[in-house]
Amino acid sequence: MPKSTLKLLDREVVTHVAQTCLCLHTQRAARALARLFDNALRPFGLSNGQFSLLMALNRPEPPTIGELAPFLAMDRTSLTAALKPLERRGLVLIEADKTDRRSRRVRIAPEGVALLEDALPTWRETHARLDAALPEDIPDRLRADLQQVPAVAASVAPRGERQPAE
Repeated sequence: MPKSTLKLLDREVVTHVAQTCLCLHTQRAARALARLFDNALRPFGLSNGQFSLLMALNRPEPPTIGELAPFLAMDRTSLTAALKPLERRGLVLIEADKTDRRSRRVRIAPEGVALLEDALPTWRETHARLDAALPEDIPDRLRADLQQVPAVAASVAPRGERQPAE
């Protein structure tokens, strides 16, 4: 059997993509930040995603899964899966909506609030170290710029492509 020759893209193309791809750079940064905060929050039995999810639930009126999913840039199925371990630990309560029995509301439990209170000093300290290690203007500018990305990405998506609601 003859050996097939693999045709590769030109090196210049690969270098250009590696240097300019916003998605690649954002994913790399997100993974590095996720590792940093996962390690910091591990003593509390939380991942950075679980910490953010509990924080998003810390509000007077519990949101529906449909309301919470876009805020966290998640689809409903992924959010439901992410809630299950928190529910098993008694950190969140998932209840049927009183006005629409098909809809589910997610409420942070007192144990979830207590865990956030315990973890918050570690989150703050980790965040302060991260902010201090970056050049002075970067943290605030980066936060402001990243908040604009979901709407911009939705506006440039190919026609017909489904984008999660904000």
